[in-house]
Amino acid sequence: MLTKGIVKGIISNLVIVEVDGPVSQNEIAYIKLPETKLMSEVIKVIGKNTYIQVFESTRGVKVGDPVEFMGYMLEVSLGPGILSRNYDGLQNDLDKMEGVFLKRGDYTSALDDEKLWDFKPLAKAGDTVVAADWLGEVDENGQPHKIMVPFVFEGVYTVKSVVEKGQYKINDEVAVLTNSDGDNVSVTMVQRWPVKQPIKAYRDKPRPFKLLETGVRTIDTINPIVEGGTGFIPGPFGTGKTVLQHAISKQAEADIVVIAACGERANEVVEIFTEFPELEDPHTGRKLMERTIIIANTSNMPVAAREASVYTAMTLAEYYRSMGLKVLMMADSTSRWAQALREMSNRLEELPGQDAFPMDLSAIIANFYARAGFVYLNNGQTGSVTFIGTVSPAGGNLKEPVTESTKKVARCFYALQQSRADSKRYPAINPIDSYSKYLEYPEYAEYISKRIDPDWIDLVNEVKTVLLRGQEVSEQINILGDDGVPVEYHVRFWKSEVIDFVILQQDAFDKIDMLTPIERQDYMLRKVMDICHSDFKFENFTEVDTYFKRIINNLKQMNYSEFESEKFKKYEEELVSILKERTAA
Repeated sequence: MLTKGIVKGIISNLVIVEVDGPVSQNEIAYIKLPETKLMSEVIKVIGKNTYIQVFESTRGVKVGDPVEFMGYMLEVSLGPGILSRNYDGLQNDLDKMEGVFLKRGDYTSALDDEKLWDFKPLAKAGDTVVAADWLGEVDENGQPHKIMVPFVFEGVYTVKSVVEKGQYKINDEVAVLTNSDGDNVSVTMVQRWPVKQPIKAYRDKPRPFKLLETGVRTIDTINPIVEGGTGFIPGPFGTGKTVLQHAISKQAEADIVVIAACGERANEVVEIFTEFPELEDPHTGRKLMERTIIIANTSNMPVAAREASVYTAMTLAEYYRSMGLKVLMMADSTSRWAQALREMSNRLEELPGQDAFPMDLSAIIANFYARAGFVYLNNGQTGSVTFIGTVSPAGGNLKEPVTESTKKVARCFYALQQSRADSKRYPAINPIDSYSKYLEYPEYAEYISKRIDPDWIDLVNEVKTVLLRGQEVSEQINILGDDGVPVEYHVRFWKSEVIDFVILQQDAFDKIDMLTPIERQDYMLRKVMDICHSDFKFENFTEVDTYFKRIINNLKQMNYSEFESEKFKKYEEELVSILKERTAA
């Protein structure tokens, strides 16, 4: 029998309910109003008083209103038909909702119950299976969507029967399994899973460190992220977080892209909705939206809905990882998620931490980031969830709690710099402050030495040294003036500028320059470093400026040309001629 209760207190989206029976943490409850019912989640239980966060506006809720607890946690529906969908944090299909504004208490089904799917069996009668093993597959927008043994199943099962190849609806029985007690269990294409509990459908085994190519040079070359890795992009407003996220989503070598708009402004979310369906996937030639899932909860939505959206997005990412796919998850902005946690913590009158954020903010962020990773499935196949979040610190302060807490757990730190953005040096990632801890792993060093060259990491470290020395010279020039430093200092500065303009800066709107394969990055980096290793003869700093601007312009034209095309080779020949003019004998 379901537990019931009545409203005893209301603090914005926090409602206090007196219950007549047992309730569980994270259990779903509905507040019943005359015209609708409001979905909520249990976040705290003290005796008979249960604190629930409501995912809708609590306007009109009164003391004494009835509440019904459902006996299950906040869950998502998992099955064919998730790709190309626009969901909110509760997995309501936004495209099925009517009107310009979302109606309170309007909930829609996440999947299409009537669509027929071409099912192909992968298991056969007599096979022994466990949770997450593959029973069959359907084609979902060109992706092999695996139909799995439900994750909630415990122990070993025997396949009694699997339907033949053909067309079926998601709720049709596709297999019958027999458990250890001899009971038969029916399996359909749909299963449900609580969003705040990780899907652990894999074996513990040492992971490899494979580069996840994003096509963004300042990431792949200078501070790489690996498949199944974690990273985050902090920066003030206007420094290009959204554009960089979109570029990575479009270009990264991933089978599935999950975008959690867990606090973006409404106009940015609209841009995603309108842009992604029109974009061509550079890897497949099909529409990018065909392999994308969007979870949208804007910053003006109730805090509880924003808090739920990141967990819903991660659960969907884990689901596709269990199919042996490479999943890229992007979250914008986790600052808004953390602020939602802060608001609810304050309403619960909990002891505040720094800047009034919850005391356990670091633990919450760490637990969430830990759900990403590269895994080996039970059948030996591999899958991964690579997670990159953005942080929007107030005033660009990278010492605030959300940024500091995220730095402790994310392996890659891509700090966006206001001054770089102001000077139109995009992506505005600061190459000095940013880092990738994967460069320190011997497993990654072994992988990249085979993939590119044994001296690759040494070369990257040398690039960072040249950039640092160039920054030091730039500061001296700003203080002493151009005439106040030796000519060789100007040469040192402009060598760092060659790296900046040719390697770090990239045009996200140019069809060629927007996506740079790692092999081309290797070629151009070595060409740039050859220039940095060269000795030049100059009489004064004016000659240095003019000369290196010609080199930079020539190399940029190479970036805008098809790799190894006639046009590319023409600029390369011109570069050789320019270098001969001033190279010391």
